[in-house]
Amino acid sequence: MSSLLETKIAARQHALREQGLLRQRKLLSVDHTLNTNASTSSPRFVFEGRAYVNFSSNDYLGLSRVPELAEALHLGAQTYGVGSGASPLVTGYSDAHLALERELCDLTGHEAALLFCSGFSANTALMKTLFDQHDIVVADKLVHASIIDGLQDSGAQLKRFLHNSLESAERLLARDQTSALITESVFSMDGDCAPIAQLSALCRQHHAWLVVDDAHGFAVLDGYHNAEAAKLIDVQVVTFGKALGCQGAAVLGSQALIDFLVSNAREYIYSTALSPANAALALAATHYSTAHPELQQKLLENIALFKQLCREANVPLLGSDTAIQPLIIGDALQTLQVAEELRAAGIWVGAIRPPTVPVGSARLRITLTAAHAAEDIAKCVAQLAQVLSRIGVPLVTERQAADDHR
Repeated sequence: MSSLLETKIAARQHALREQGLLRQRKLLSVDHTLNTNASTSSPRFVFEGRAYVNFSSNDYLGLSRVPELAEALHLGAQTYGVGSGASPLVTGYSDAHLALERELCDLTGHEAALLFCSGFSANTALMKTLFDQHDIVVADKLVHASIIDGLQDSGAQLKRFLHNSLESAERLLARDQTSALITESVFSMDGDCAPIAQLSALCRQHHAWLVVDDAHGFAVLDGYHNAEAAKLIDVQVVTFGKALGCQGAAVLGSQALIDFLVSNAREYIYSTALSPANAALALAATHYSTAHPELQQKLLENIALFKQLCREANVPLLGSDTAIQPLIIGDALQTLQVAEELRAAGIWVGAIRPPTVPVGSARLRITLTAAHAAEDIAKCVAQLAQVLSRIGVPLVTERQAADDHR
């Protein structure tokens, strides 16, 4: 006889499979014959013996494959070893961590920084440590799950404003004595950008902190992603696993905030520290991205090319100007079908389904990088147009998607 937990697990997995929502890992490998010219060829990997062009990575600048950064990781491991060995408050905090923290502060203008092993842990630690049941927090409707989880754990009262709506945000800020407003710089599923300067002005007017999850904007976007950031943003969370191509994250803010987190954030106190080798790598990646502005320019050119080809092929996008280019299909099973058809042509894109996105807004999440070759972008769009035409999928337009957010 099955136990209660076994029965629950089986029933839940069956229901997810029937709805097209079952998540499964896919074991990928590297074909070294495809990566001999890694710096000049589109990102590729091998799955079940076949090579695919990767249009689902957040490695926006292609830094994960840069030989100089591989050497930086090697040197870091030789210098510090391959692990930190302890939590930061025991013996896990080294000069490699300090150097990275100082560099991040120099780049953004913040007073202090605190390193975490992932963006998820940085966000949840920040939310559940900074806020409690006495706080009212307003957040964009589409903020990341890590923010929602952390706020729920904190006990704070959470109020959501309509996506990127200044009017909606101002109404909530004016209604109560709000502690903070939380948004993202680039929204991970829609690819659009928050109006940071305007939100900052609203927060100053209502004496609330502005907290920005900058995972998908850091080292990619212009504007406030420089030494002026701290003038607009009170707390900035940056991750190293996107544009920097490596691993880890940091919370940036005032020295008082960082000291508070060091003393109270359970994820920081009780977790083994990010390895010094990875800290050294992230530092090298920040230097490399700053020294090679042509990578950002190449990414912009690839985004523009993709959007132009989609317009010419009548493939409707959401209007994003960032590396994240969503195509909303709606139905989860149809979204999986389109993704599988593209894979049959050697194109790998992300099929994003609930609960990552709301029910009825399943989508392809196509991501561009500076490393993509023009011919592979053209092939991706051509195959996408053919598949959509053959299957006859009714697509959600940009205006319909905006209406859904409201």
